Amino acid sequence: MTEERHAEAQDIDVRDAVSVLKLLAESQQAAARAVDGALEPLAAAAGLATQALQSGGRLIYAGAGSSGLMAMVDALELPGTYGLAPHAVVFLLAGGAASLADLAGGYEDDHDLGVRDVEQAGVGAGDCLVIVSASGSTPYALGCAAAARATGASVVAIANNAGARLFEAADVAVLLETPPEVISGSTRMGAGTAQKIALNMLSTMVGIGLGHVHDGHMVNLRPDNRKLRQRAAGMVADIAGIDRATAERHLEAADGSVKIAVLLASGVRRDVAQQRLDAAGQSLRRALALGDGRG
Repeated sequence: MTEERHAEAQDIDVRDAVSVLKLLAESQQAAARAVDGALEPLAAAAGLATQALQSGGRLIYAGAGSSGLMAMVDALELPGTYGLAPHAVVFLLAGGAASLADLAGGYEDDHDLGVRDVEQAGVGAGDCLVIVSASGSTPYALGCAAAARATGASVVAIANNAGARLFEAADVAVLLETPPEVISGSTRMGAGTAQKIALNMLSTMVGIGLGHVHDGHMVNLRPDNRKLRQRAAGMVADIAGIDRATAERHLEAADGSVKIAVLLASGVRRDVAQQRLDAAGQSLRRALALGDGRG
């Protein structure tokens, strides 16, 4: 499907701009709807990734070309959004840093490069590898999958073609069956849109599973700039039901931790707050429910 011609793409190069943009918008919307058919495997994939991180393993993303860029973006955003340790999230992009300057296609054809990248990253049992490939037959992606599988790591495969070879090596196969691209073969468009949505959903479920989301707030964010510090204070105020100034004082006492600050606002001592979070598996909701709220 990712290589087929779109039925409405004929003469697209001579149409007026608005009609072309309308077609492009409709094709992106159709691609987004493809995610609806992948909810159960996405839930299973999130479960594997969450389990890996909870057990001290890593979440590793891999891909080539446009698919690799989608994976890389999700990986880069996780530490700041959910406060994950940088070493716990890794991404393997075919060609490495060179691909960020020139996304050359040759790297994706190198099966052995995928094997080497997985080996050099030290992927092993306890890790979860999420591999993204629009076609599901990219040699680099297949090499990553085979090497990770051999180490005992969990493998999640995301592809846009039914029956993709990549699914054969996966513990969880996520099919995003997007329609043909308006610009034939340009999988950064429809397929990439579906991949980005699916990755957003997967990593959000991981954040929830790790206890880093509370009533829609990302309570384990890393507040390393003024905007995020203001956002963190707002979260503390909202969850604890206190004014902004008090929330800021608790946040300062908690060294920027929203979870600790909320527990401090409930009357818990700083040391007890950390103990309760640890006992609650880092879930703020469960930590708040422990004891009488004081300590």
